[in-house]
Amino acid sequence: MRRISGFWVITLCVAGVALAQAPEPAQPAKDAAVHDELRALQKAMEDALNSRDLDALLANVDDDLVFTAMNAESGYGKEHVRDYFNRMLNGPDKVVENIKVDFVPDKLAVFYGPDVAVSAGKAESHYELTNGMKFDVTARWTGTLVRKQGRWLVGSFHYSANVFDNPVLTIQRNYLVAGGAGGALVLGLLGFFIGRKTGRRATG
Repeated sequence: MRRISGFWVITLCVAGVALAQAPEPAQPAKDAAVHDELRALQKAMEDALNSRDLDALLANVDDDLVFTAMNAESGYGKEHVRDYFNRMLNGPDKVVENIKVDFVPDKLAVFYGPDVAVSAGKAESHYELTNGMKFDVTARWTGTLVRKQGRWLVGSFHYSANVFDNPVLTIQRNYLVAGGAGGALVLGLLGFFIGRKTGRRATG
């Protein structure tokens, strides 16, 4: 299951760009304009991930990006993101064949000064792996946006799934259940035939 856990990494910075803001009424004009900028960033990054456009993705993250992927591995900077993206989606030993993600923020971003915003939400994701496995997962993300030279960029991102309820865990459980049932059947058949053989010897 090690390779399966690795595919989560490809969403590490991309999901962080899903800092688009959920619509809320009565926004001041100035605030509304800023939230529109964040929504535009979210759309650009979501499109980049779903079309597997690495250059467009990296163009919207900060040079000092900090991220934690779903497999609990941390990375720093654009080159680390490039390495993971290529390894998981484009390399000869890639894990993910196709991915479709829809990032949905919980609410409007919280601002810490005029140039720093924090947002969180869920990511409705569909994965198709190179081993033929297909599944959907609802993940959670938290991201920090920073404005530099008039542009909003992804500064940090944390991505995770429910460790008690997720598709990979379900697959593991199914294997265990199937394995347990298969083992019980084998033992039952073995006991039946041994019993018959022993019985024949006793009566013979």
